[in-house]
Amino acid sequence: MSATPTRLRRSARDRILITPEGIALPVTVAGRGARLGALLLDLTFILVLMIGSTLALAAIAGGVGQVIRDAGMKSAVGRAIQFLLIVWIVIMFLFRNAYFLFFELGPRGATPGKRLAGIRIAARDGGRLTAEMVIARNLLRDIELFLPLVLLASAGADSGAAWLAATAWFLIFMLFPFFNRDALRAGDVIAGSWVLERPRQKLEAALTVTDNREAGGLMRGDEDAPSAPRPAYRFDDVELAVYGEFELQALERVLRENRQQAIETVYRTIAGKIGRNDGWNDERAFLQDYYRQLRARLESGMRMGRRKADKFS
Repeated sequence: MSATPTRLRRSARDRILITPEGIALPVTVAGRGARLGALLLDLTFILVLMIGSTLALAAIAGGVGQVIRDAGMKSAVGRAIQFLLIVWIVIMFLFRNAYFLFFELGPRGATPGKRLAGIRIAARDGGRLTAEMVIARNLLRDIELFLPLVLLASAGADSGAAWLAATAWFLIFMLFPFFNRDALRAGDVIAGSWVLERPRQKLEAALTVTDNREAGGLMRGDEDAPSAPRPAYRFDDVELAVYGEFELQALERVLRENRQQAIETVYRTIAGKIGRNDGWNDERAFLQDYYRQLRARLESGMRMGRRKADKFS
């Protein structure tokens, strides 16, 4: 990962992410406000789910208790209530901990709050977001947010020292993102992750908007434009299924920049991945044909309601 060159920079949050294939992909670090908004949304969703579950279990407890009493087994009421209380504790634990793990381990890498805010988590090394990363960053959230609350609950509201310690602890972790350029939480630093803007509209434009202009030798045509030249290299569905939209964007950038060293590096990576070597000394044409056919495959999948975000999907 490196800073974006000045001529390509749109804001101070733009970065260049180097993927394991050696492809340079522009990304934008999520703003602190967007991250805070996403967290507040998620906490609101969790609170609503907790309240709804509590009310539902309370209604079930009342109904079960009434049924048991009507059956003349009053001694069983206590055991039934204890069982429902255990179920309630488990549900509360899952909402507080498994909520973030479930959504961030999914293919979108984002909770509902993050999706509404247009952000997602990703690995800082450009690789796959692993379960270990997600677990680590979310375990740290307990230390950042909930440990001060536990301290206050155990010390009591009238303990000035506890309030002071909890406030200091809370501020240290809450202000941590303001003291590094990528707005990383302590959990992100330990997990090797960061939070990026999710370029939904930009990606769709890259896949669906067409024109007659040629940029860096990369041709796009609309319905009225002449059809693309017959490809010199054809790729079957298995070869094209290796990559997704993320890699398509990176490949388009490499072709537009037209730097020979980058083209050769990307060619070797893709050719090795799909088991081809027939593009040697004709790397750019090989990559152009692969790009066109991969884009056509992804567009076809999107029209059918299927979307492949990246090679891990």
